[in-house]
Amino acid sequence: MADRKRGNQPPDENDLKFGDELPVLPIRNAVLFPGAVAPFDVGREKSVALVEDLENLSQPVIAIFAQRDPNIDDPGEGDLYPVGAAARVLKSLKHSTGNYSLILQGLTRIQLDGVTQAGPYLKARIKRLEETPVTDDVEAEALAMSLRDVAKQVITLMPELPREAQSLIDSIQDPGGLADLVAANLDAPVEEKAQLMSTVDVKERIRQVLKLLTRQLEILKMRERINSQIKEEMGKNQREYVLRQQLKAIKEELGEDEGDQGDIDGLEERVAKANLPAEAESVAKKQLKRLRSMQVGSAEYTVVRTYLDWLLDLPWSQQTPDNLEIARVREVLDEDHYGLEKVKKRILEYLAVRKLKPDKKGPILCLLGPPGVGKTSLGRSIARSLGRKFVRVSLGGVHDEAAIRGHRRTYVGALPGQIIQGMKKSATVNPVFMLDEIDKIGHDFRGDPSAALLEVLDPEQNNTFSDHYLEIPYDLSSVMFVATANVADPIPPPLRDRMEILEIPGYTRNEKKAIARQHLLPKQLEEHGLKSSQLEITDQAIEAIIDFYTREAGVRTLERQVAAVIRGVAVKVAEGNVGPYKIDAPDDLQPYLGAQKYTSEVAERTELPGVATGLAWTQVGGEILFIEVTRMIGTGKLQLTGQLGDVMKESAQAALSFVRAHSKELGLADDFLEKHDIHIHIPAGAMPKDGPSAGVTMFTALVSMLKGVRVRHDVAMTGEITLRGRVLPVGGIKEKVLAAHRAGIKRILLPERNKPDLEEVPQEIRDTLEFIPVSRMEDVLTYALEENVINAETATASAAPSN
Repeated sequence: MADRKRGNQPPDENDLKFGDELPVLPIRNAVLFPGAVAPFDVGREKSVALVEDLENLSQPVIAIFAQRDPNIDDPGEGDLYPVGAAARVLKSLKHSTGNYSLILQGLTRIQLDGVTQAGPYLKARIKRLEETPVTDDVEAEALAMSLRDVAKQVITLMPELPREAQSLIDSIQDPGGLADLVAANLDAPVEEKAQLMSTVDVKERIRQVLKLLTRQLEILKMRERINSQIKEEMGKNQREYVLRQQLKAIKEELGEDEGDQGDIDGLEERVAKANLPAEAESVAKKQLKRLRSMQVGSAEYTVVRTYLDWLLDLPWSQQTPDNLEIARVREVLDEDHYGLEKVKKRILEYLAVRKLKPDKKGPILCLLGPPGVGKTSLGRSIARSLGRKFVRVSLGGVHDEAAIRGHRRTYVGALPGQIIQGMKKSATVNPVFMLDEIDKIGHDFRGDPSAALLEVLDPEQNNTFSDHYLEIPYDLSSVMFVATANVADPIPPPLRDRMEILEIPGYTRNEKKAIARQHLLPKQLEEHGLKSSQLEITDQAIEAIIDFYTREAGVRTLERQVAAVIRGVAVKVAEGNVGPYKIDAPDDLQPYLGAQKYTSEVAERTELPGVATGLAWTQVGGEILFIEVTRMIGTGKLQLTGQLGDVMKESAQAALSFVRAHSKELGLADDFLEKHDIHIHIPAGAMPKDGPSAGVTMFTALVSMLKGVRVRHDVAMTGEITLRGRVLPVGGIKEKVLAAHRAGIKRILLPERNKPDLEEVPQEIRDTLEFIPVSRMEDVLTYALEENVINAETATASAAPSN
């Protein structure tokens, strides 16, 4: 009620001299009542034009109408409420922005009777609305008294209103004027105020105002009750705190102070039973002593209490007994995973040593291999076979050293690192602790997590591992740490040196078939609610899935494709076609898996001279690589495409240089390059490629193109070349051989010094391939090309093929 003022009586109507046509000022989000004085800001173009033309009016009286929609900038007759007020402009103030501030006094109710002018501002015919007289009307007086009482109650509950408000209410005797005063100050929507404005009958208007005011009074009373409850609760808590402090002081005077004795006694009992090491027990007792002297509600009390809980929740001596029955362990490992003999052999060796030397420290292994070969699940299997708890921590994307060592307790919300958290979760000192994706650790300004792992994974240091939160040594020497990685290169050398790396290569075709039969198929049938009697997938169908729908070192895609087949059958079973179903031939797979995604490209890719098949190693296993060479009219330039790295580009240069230096032995003209350009391209241009192992392949493809002799379609090769014509050893032989086998290659040329690496290739694979070790580049041409291109008198002795 402080925003609008009103005289004791409404203006005398005899003084209201204005015609039947007035300028119209539309207002937004407000209604001006007769007798009310209120400020308004004017900024719209037509409204400003009206204010600037006020001095030309015989009397500064304008018509005020509220807008129905405040978002309309240029309202017309239909956009205004029909009943408004004639108003006198008491004061006008112009701002520097060109806008105006007006102080208006409502005079009397008027009704809009038609717009007579639309520009530069609105003008309209108006009609005065006369109120129904209520002189000596007892009902009107009673209504006015009720309205006055309720208004005073509202004023009492709103301390922000001035004290003069109640006096103002008492000073107005006219019932209609009182209703307008209260209505002007009501907290109500514009629609309801416009309804009050259009109500000419005084008694009806008072009833409506009384109804709205009573609703506002109830809201204010409810607010008062809520505030009182809140204050009462706060007062109660404060009183309880004061009483507790007084009780504590009284007990101190009597010598009976317990200082939250029950809680601290419980902690003290836990410390006694925890069988802590001497240093940890000393720290725990010291923190307990500090806790006794602290206020229970203080922040420091919570920090110390949380620290003690962590200290006592950690396992310091609890351990699970190892299952030392080697036959049983081997059975569990074979039950969970097919193949992986190297890893299983290492676990059994550790158990045998543990049986002979019980205090043997836990090994620190790193399972290295492509995705999908079962590294993570193997960790669970190791824990199950040994009878130990299993804890897994994913290190992929970890950038903060605190993730390993924890935060110091000075920080708000400090916690131990993931190593200590994992030990608390396991509740034993000898779990199998898996550090997943250790090759994907990052580092930034917050520290290097891999450096923090150096202490964790060092058998000579991890018996005194120090976490920043605990700040006391913790023994990790009984933990069996198993890390996993896809690639060894990103792992820092000091960290790699602390781990025993066990390589898990990709699976062979037969291994995948056995895994699908023994593990994937039963698992997916169970997950999809089918029984083995309802669906039979034959070995021929599984082989078709492996050959035509997957290209991977692991079995993740194979599992997804098997699941897709089972889902398709599940749909039919759910529709009422119970079956049984049998997936036998490759054609049976097409309704479930679509067209075949992979076919053997080798035969068609080597139909022309200048195309050779190489072998490459990638992070996800081995791959076959096609190298294409062509020549065109030019000036002797060498062009390389396919997103090749620097090492691969140098191998191409070396191959071309060797061909040019030995053109006579190869039967080429000395000037074969002077008027031609040579283009070497390796398809799959979106994938970066690098390394020296494609040297022999580029050399073979180059000679094939220049001599017009095709490369055998069933031959693949790998090896680094030199300008002296030697073939040097390369890495990843096992993965490359497996890739060649998957692609249908029959003959593999590899460096002579890589022959020992063939021992790692499964015997079943070696039996199906022909391996030809070579030491000279001329030997490669002899076994790779369909025709001999080396002059007999210059040819060197070739290495004999071996199976």
